Amino acid sequence: MLDEEQFAADPPAYCAGDGAGVRRILDHGAASGRLTHVERLPERPGRRVPWPGWVPADVMKAFAQVGISGPWEHQAQAANLAHAGHNVIMATGTASGKSVGYLVPALAAIAGGGTALYLAPTRALAADQLALVRSLGGYLRPSLRAAVVDSDTPASERLRARKHATYLLTTPDMVHYGLLPQHRRWDGFFRRLRYVIVDECHGYRGVFGSHVAQVLRRLRRVAEHHGAAGDLRFILASATISEPERCAELLTGLATCAITADAAPRGPMTFGMWEPPLTGLRGEAGAPMRRSAIAEAADLLADLVLDGTPSLAFIRSRRGVEAAAAVAKAKLVEAGASDLAQRVAAYRSGYLPHERRELEQALRDGTITALAATPALELGVNIAGLDAVLIAGWPGTRAALWQQAGRAGRAGRDSVAILIARDDPLDTYLVHHPETLLHRPVEATVLDPANPYILAPHLCAAAAELPLSGSDLMLFGPAARGVVADLVRAGTLRERSGLWHLTGLRRGPMTGLRGAGGLSVRIVEETTGRLIGTMDEPSAHVLAHAGAVYPHQGDLYLVRRLDLDEGVALVEAGDPGYVTSARDLTEIEIAAEHRRVDWGGAAVHFGEVLVRRQVVSFTRRKPDTGQPIDEEELDLPPRALRTRAVWCTISPSQRQSLADSGVQLAGAAHAAEHAAIGLLPLVAACDRWDVGGVSMDIHPQTDRLTIFVYDGHDGGAGFAERGFLAAAQWLRSTSLAIADCECTAGCPSCIQSPKCGNGNEPLSKPGSLALLGCLLAGAPR
Repeated sequence: MLDEEQFAADPPAYCAGDGAGVRRILDHGAASGRLTHVERLPERPGRRVPWPGWVPADVMKAFAQVGISGPWEHQAQAANLAHAGHNVIMATGTASGKSVGYLVPALAAIAGGGTALYLAPTRALAADQLALVRSLGGYLRPSLRAAVVDSDTPASERLRARKHATYLLTTPDMVHYGLLPQHRRWDGFFRRLRYVIVDECHGYRGVFGSHVAQVLRRLRRVAEHHGAAGDLRFILASATISEPERCAELLTGLATCAITADAAPRGPMTFGMWEPPLTGLRGEAGAPMRRSAIAEAADLLADLVLDGTPSLAFIRSRRGVEAAAAVAKAKLVEAGASDLAQRVAAYRSGYLPHERRELEQALRDGTITALAATPALELGVNIAGLDAVLIAGWPGTRAALWQQAGRAGRAGRDSVAILIARDDPLDTYLVHHPETLLHRPVEATVLDPANPYILAPHLCAAAAELPLSGSDLMLFGPAARGVVADLVRAGTLRERSGLWHLTGLRRGPMTGLRGAGGLSVRIVEETTGRLIGTMDEPSAHVLAHAGAVYPHQGDLYLVRRLDLDEGVALVEAGDPGYVTSARDLTEIEIAAEHRRVDWGGAAVHFGEVLVRRQVVSFTRRKPDTGQPIDEEELDLPPRALRTRAVWCTISPSQRQSLADSGVQLAGAAHAAEHAAIGLLPLVAACDRWDVGGVSMDIHPQTDRLTIFVYDGHDGGAGFAERGFLAAAQWLRSTSLAIADCECTAGCPSCIQSPKCGNGNEPLSKPGSLALLGCLLAGAPR
């Protein structure tokens, strides 16, 4: 693995591009109106300090052999705090060398007879970190024995890791499914455990983050049982986030010191914001359509390859990655540069490990000039020397944006990063209001470990690992005692001699980490019995009903039958020439109002709601325009979701004033709901698919026009609460996004939603602006 300092000192020859391609792209973007904003980010010098005096000589020699002569200031600060017995979170930028900050204290502890556990959100990142740790071998043998344990690890290697590993690399899923249920087999490792390293922790948000927080509490409990708790410390590494101490405390349950001042050097960067042009085509309801962000990225990637500029395009989907690489190659062939077409490749999760390694090495040595990649590459792959990064679509958070943009310029040279907007309300808003992106702090991580739907199965898993005591309940938080009482009443736990035991024979984890429990539906190829994938039961109603077209890893499948009782959807491979979208009916009931703020006659509320949804039909649509072909009815059972929501109301007099001025109230509320969902990620670290919405001209409980936005997971995920806390900023941004869109009647860039269960009807763009103006008239500035 090539170290960044070595690369900066001796860059390979293929980096000798003169930057003409970048200048051409920026000039063309400015002339065509596609480039809506350009920002120049200045160079930043590095601040290096001596190794702390407690670092063993062999550890310093190990880093020296990979080209690291001493730590940056923030690396030394993190290492010193961890060595002094503090929990630490490093929230610094991409390529800031966070790995040195956590490896130094971990390797020192291993040299003294301890062990360390490294947790990554993906198996690919754990494998990359294994290569880094092994490169430090040499001076640290025999104490440093690194091993990866995941679901693919053979039994013989897992046994060897249990007996010999001192630096264990794995994922939270494997800790949940493998290590904790079998903790007695890992007694020696847990007894000597000194550090738990939680890498890329900004990715642990929402339901997944809440699950991981409970896994870490269970890990603390098991480590204490084996005698390690007094010496155990957590070191977390994150992209730049707001409130890093709070994030770390939510994840671990422990007070944590934050390191946020980045002392690593950075070269200058040009950051551009790019909006694709209108195509002249019409989509759903006659809405104008923009050229796709993927097509724009492919064109720009081809231009950069022509200039020999090492480049990377981030594409959200696997299918989009393959399409972008293919289009870029075709453009180069059309331009008479067939030889350069071979220097473009796709990179995505799902490739075999040796394929990934070959692509990474090819980009390093110049055999490949440009990659189209999913965000899987964002996590931990150490590729220096890129001069340009293209980001096709808002990646969900400011933290993720700067993580991806930071892949450019790691060799210290001038670089460029361009955000290309999708046909989406938030993307459209951002490229026309760059100040909301460039001059505001990144988001705080949103998670809720106290969610009872998440807490309950982890308390059951913890009871299976070791009977629960009263002191254990304090570890799991204030909500744990009430949840345990519910589990006892349900017969899932039984109290005996002051301890709670899991009843029955089940001893493994009772939930996955990627949802809030419930039935998991397997997607199975009917003719072969091959497992294609899995999804949660609510998603299956929408995406895997009979007749649905189900995409998976670039392939299309037609769903033949959905059996909810058996938890299986039977599919057959093939492209029927259309796509499908489900239509559902939704009712929402307010269960409890927790908070409220009044804005004159309007008000914003937060509380618990009961959502009842039923998928009643699906529409076949043309894949290129989204226009409907036909509709077919479905007979699926209704579903109930108890969750948390933010909702907005206006007074009867305000409603009457809008009606008197000709506003179509139902269409106005529906359009405002769609746009608000699209803009919620601006204030909450979520995706629009994490939340749902309902709007009504008159809601039976409020007796007012009401717009609801709710968390799409049982018990909530914290997103609606963030929307409530930042309601004025959120709704003003929503209004601006609608007003700035150049369409007349509404389109996917403003008020149309790809997930609307009512086929985007009724919608009123002018009505939504009038309604939001009424809502915001009394809002705080």
